[in-house]
Amino acid sequence: MASICVKMIHSTYESGGKGSPSNPLKFKNQDYKKLKNALFSKGQLFQDEEFPANLDSLGNLEEITEEQLEEVQWLRPRDLNPAAAFIVDGLSRFDFKQGDVGNCWFLSSIGSLTLCKSLLVEVVPQNQNFNDGYAGIFHFRFWRFGKWVDVVVDDLLPTRDRIPVSVSSRSGGEFWAPLLEKAYAKLCGSYGDMIAGLNPEAFKDFSGGVNMNYKLSKNQPDLFNVMKRAFQCNAMLGCGTFCGAKGKKFFKEFGLVDGHAFAVTGVKQ
Repeated sequence: MASICVKMIHSTYESGGKGSPSNPLKFKNQDYKKLKNALFSKGQLFQDEEFPANLDSLGNLEEITEEQLEEVQWLRPRDLNPAAAFIVDGLSRFDFKQGDVGNCWFLSSIGSLTLCKSLLVEVVPQNQNFNDGYAGIFHFRFWRFGKWVDVVVDDLLPTRDRIPVSVSSRSGGEFWAPLLEKAYAKLCGSYGDMIAGLNPEAFKDFSGGVNMNYKLSKNQPDLFNVMKRAFQCNAMLGCGTFCGAKGKKFFKEFGLVDGHAFAVTGVKQ
């Protein structure tokens, strides 16, 4: 499905047309190449005025108290780890973990995206690093309202006690996922605006494709076959568990966290 989706994505646009994968629109009119070249020539690191390192960009985070918000420091990956890298040995769903922002739907969707390599390279440009030409600026691509957009961010990440407030690297040295999340937060308006979403929202923004939803509270006799075919076609799959008493019952029986989003990484019988 991923390879088919990529072909459909490219066939939707004229070659090199505005808003196409090869020529995405510049979000907030920020040109990644021009900004990076100018910064590097001056020996400066990027500070994004369109998404500044302040509480407005954090937004309303229900999991963090006002006292904790006052402790937030915005640090660059190199401040957290001198050996910081953008990607180490490829991109995997095991590269990152959730922080204090309730955006498990987005992070589980990233997990699904890492299984679809041809789509992944559309969203996460691979030729970025903290070495050659580093200027504290990175970019990512999303599909929004019929067009692909290129979103530029600086690499200042919100931290408390030198620990990222939101998604962080499991190894402590790989930062593609926290920066991807920051770009999506910028697209949404703030980190707080990412709280409580659904997998299909992210799947759409990663591909420009369509999605199918199944309510597990109702009998879905064809669900297994649909999932099996979708997985065989390398589609992105995600799911969510019930909240409330029903969710707690399933947690007790199966160990699945209630009210949580997951990536589906395989279909077996």
